[in-house]
Amino acid sequence: MTAPASSSAPLDPQGTATLTISCPDRKGIVAAVSQFLHNHGANILHSDQHSTDPSGGSFFMRMEFHLGGLDLAREPFERAFAAVVAEPFGMDWRLSYASEPKRMAILVSRYDHCFLDLLWRKRRGELNVEIPLILSNHEDLRRDAEMFGIPFHVIEVTKGNKAEAEAEQVRLLREAGAEFAVLARYMQILSGDFLRDFGRPVINIHHSFLPAFVGANPYRAAFNRGVKLIGATSHYVTEELDAGPIIAQDVTPVTHRETPETLVRLGRDVERQVLARAVKAHVEDRVLVYGNKTVVF
Repeated sequence: MTAPASSSAPLDPQGTATLTISCPDRKGIVAAVSQFLHNHGANILHSDQHSTDPSGGSFFMRMEFHLGGLDLAREPFERAFAAVVAEPFGMDWRLSYASEPKRMAILVSRYDHCFLDLLWRKRRGELNVEIPLILSNHEDLRRDAEMFGIPFHVIEVTKGNKAEAEAEQVRLLREAGAEFAVLARYMQILSGDFLRDFGRPVINIHHSFLPAFVGANPYRAAFNRGVKLIGATSHYVTEELDAGPIIAQDVTPVTHRETPETLVRLGRDVERQVLARAVKAHVEDRVLVYGNKTVVF
């Protein structure tokens, strides 16, 4: 990952930026980044770091800084960082700016609990995103989307038309400039072609505490097993079903008195919270992926 496309326009003096870095661990990384920002007038607000192995592992860092006092416009600032710091340390890095909300698409089927929760959090200002479109394979939630003023597209997906349907979904996502997508209980398995053609992160909510009870009907499986905890897992989508890097998880206790129906009701509360937590972490650039794991600052 490299820095995003940039402009030479002056940066918002009241705004903030977030720098995320992953690279081989070695001495001097924190000092080099901090010194560079100091030299160009940036004021560091928050800084987090993690090393998988101080003797030769991978290093991850997230640094948020205030743009007031910066002595360079965006493009020369990013170019200078690449030359002075990123290239010598072999960094994968990204700079994002709070004044530019990420563009989040939502895919949903008929269940509305996670879908409406995300729309509500966006409206309340809890999620710094723009939602350019919603994709569904059913008409059920069109009215809800329209109440929030968001374009709602229905593309029916069947075994016979899956490739064509996904191609149309990708076209709409790219046309809308979606930077990532959220599956808010979208009850279709995305193909490898979809993931490759879209080429951007996709976040899913799975209604169990992975890796337990993968696939369909996890609440029924949990009931049959007599569990005393049920949970939810939000993860990045990969071609392997329910096996992508995990961003957030949580559980709630249950008793022998539960039925499959009450497990569903309790589980949906957890699903909402876990998905919102994962989306917020992604939006705030607090998630760094390595292999099939994540560092979540």
